[in-house]
Amino acid sequence: MPTYEYRCLVCNRRFDIFMTYSEYGTKPVSCTHCGSTNVQRLISRVRFARSEEGLLEDLDSPDALAGLEENPRELGRVMRKLSKEAGEDLGPEFDEVIGRLEAGQSPEEIEREIPELGGSGLDDNDLLDE
Repeated sequence: MPTYEYRCLVCNRRFDIFMTYSEYGTKPVSCTHCGSTNVQRLISRVRFARSEEGLLEDLDSPDALAGLEENPRELGRVMRKLSKEAGEDLGPEFDEVIGRLEAGQSPEEIEREIPELGGSGLDDNDLLDE
């Protein structure tokens, strides 16, 4: 059932009403806070739910990731967008890296300044010694 958003012109509060498509425009709407029928319909933001598969399909485009390695700010923007669309909280470390990318710091600089984010904690010399 669709949700319709309104603002009461008497108490100035926002509220949502659930009604079917056939009820919209025929069913009287009154404020859920003060009961007034002097209300105004608001245009709500539209959201599209997309599957993880749909998100990944967008990345298959040759232009989708073009030039990201030369532009840390754009890389950060794309990574933030993908994490929001996926609805996943990837933790404070992810937010730290994204913030640094959006500030213009290169991935290489971030790795040097925060080596523990690299995963194993081993550097190239450690691997050569084994």
